[in-house]
Amino acid sequence: MTIPELLRHELHAVFTNPAVLLTVFGGVFFYSILYPLPYASQVPRDQRVVVVNLDGSQLSRSLERMVDATPQVLIAEHAYTLEDARQLFIKKDMAGILVIPEHFHRDLLLGRSPTLSYAGDASYFLVYGTVLEGMAQAGGTLAAQAKVTRMVMSGQSQALAAEQHSAIHLNIRSVFNPTSGYVNYVIPAIFVLILHHTLIMGAGILGGTQKEMQAAGNGGYWLEAPPLKLIVVRASLLVAIYWLLTMFYFGVSFQFYDIPRRANLAELNLAIFPFLLSSALLGICLGQILPRREHTILVVLTSSMPLIFGSGFVWPVEAIPAPVTAIISYIPVVPGIKLFLGLNQLGGTFKALIPLWQQLWICAIIYGLFGWGLLHHRRRSG
Repeated sequence: MTIPELLRHELHAVFTNPAVLLTVFGGVFFYSILYPLPYASQVPRDQRVVVVNLDGSQLSRSLERMVDATPQVLIAEHAYTLEDARQLFIKKDMAGILVIPEHFHRDLLLGRSPTLSYAGDASYFLVYGTVLEGMAQAGGTLAAQAKVTRMVMSGQSQALAAEQHSAIHLNIRSVFNPTSGYVNYVIPAIFVLILHHTLIMGAGILGGTQKEMQAAGNGGYWLEAPPLKLIVVRASLLVAIYWLLTMFYFGVSFQFYDIPRRANLAELNLAIFPFLLSSALLGICLGQILPRREHTILVVLTSSMPLIFGSGFVWPVEAIPAPVTAIISYIPVVPGIKLFLGLNQLGGTFKALIPLWQQLWICAIIYGLFGWGLLHHRRRSG
């Protein structure tokens, strides 16, 4: 069987298999819209909180107004006791609680440091952090005002007191995430994971379908073609399809969500090829190993969370046991995420990321040899 004939058979097998089409094209396009949609506004705003003001002074009410003026927090309810606030927090699905202690104004006048108490729902870390950030900003601003007032009363000029009330002045600027938003932080890595997973599932479903047909006594071109030629043509076809989908993600989708892109196109393509090739070969291997084609989907989906944490962009790699890190580094998505983030989002040089690129080629060689052996064995058994 010639390569053009085998390629024609492979194209027919891919584009006439509804499961493959839905996984490859439907999965990639649907996820490009559905996953970032809830986070399109980048950061949460106007989170509803309840306030317990035990002081009742003019200064404490001024603090309430300052909290409410922050873009992160919206004071939606007031309560007289902490227990009432807790009930409101639960019943009305609030995002946090602010408690202003008794004698708040008096302690500030005496130069003491009153304690403001914050509480929030930590099950949503992004919301929790936003609420605490807004409350802390308001509290810090009020504390600075109180300190400047005391310095002026002690005889210092107001301009000098405003300049010197703090020994350190922070000027925080996000270098690689200008908006400090969720989309710019997580979407570049998640898109790589989606490409990896859908490619593996597509290749696995295709191989699993043909294996089930063989088990049912039906032959096909895949039994007639030499295993080496079959794996080369199949992997090449999948890489070509996914190169277009990768360009859609890194081009159209990143542009639509205003995600920074810093990679040179030539270097980006150098990184894309071994990533897609190793992922396609891994999918071919799973399609031959697993007993049913649906099992590829189960294996891939259940591995998502461990691979996200193992890739190091949401959890420090140093906190993961070294043997686990060593094992998952041979799954293409782990070095792939690190390579694409370093190249496309962090603006790293390709030379500095060569070890990750080499790791992807090692994965491609391992899965290529393993897949060739599995196809050879299946052909002989068929």
